[in-house]
Amino acid sequence: MIARPDGGPRVVVGVDDSAGARCALSWAIGEARLRRLPLLVVHAAPLPPHVSAAGQLGCGITEALRGAGAELIDRLLDEVAGGVPADVPTSALALVAEPGAALVRLARDDDILVVGHGTRGLLSRLMRPSVRLHCARRARATLVCVRPPTLEALLRSLSDHPPDRGLLRRLGRRPRP
Repeated sequence: MIARPDGGPRVVVGVDDSAGARCALSWAIGEARLRRLPLLVVHAAPLPPHVSAAGQLGCGITEALRGAGAELIDRLLDEVAGGVPADVPTSALALVAEPGAALVRLARDDDILVVGHGTRGLLSRLMRPSVRLHCARRARATLVCVRPPTLEALLRSLSDHPPDRGLLRRLGRRPRP
């Protein structure tokens, strides 16, 4: 189990390899920085059904899943924040468990639990339960669901900030007057 520094609250963020998880991690880092709380980055991977059905738990599969989860956390921290943020006490945890249940178990009453909100197809929803909905139904912590920006919002933000004229010159294009 994770020990809390001084028993205080923390920001717990669940991540996977999705755009929603990247946005959730970015938001969680900012919130931990703003509130001066420790950050716990969690990746939980469920055990594949064929492994548990075959009884192959001792074959190194759980260690491989934990290792892949730790690598994913490191990669996401590099992509989102350029590495582990120096001004936020950060810890990481890679588990082999159902993601929703693991996050609910880790996040306590005074924590802030952050998850991404993605879009999934019908088949994906049938095969894997929604982590966001599981946390919304069962978590005692404050839950924040972070949705990645839409294409329209990204285009709007780009149009609000005109490109740097020096950059256009370096690209060989004439800036508009």
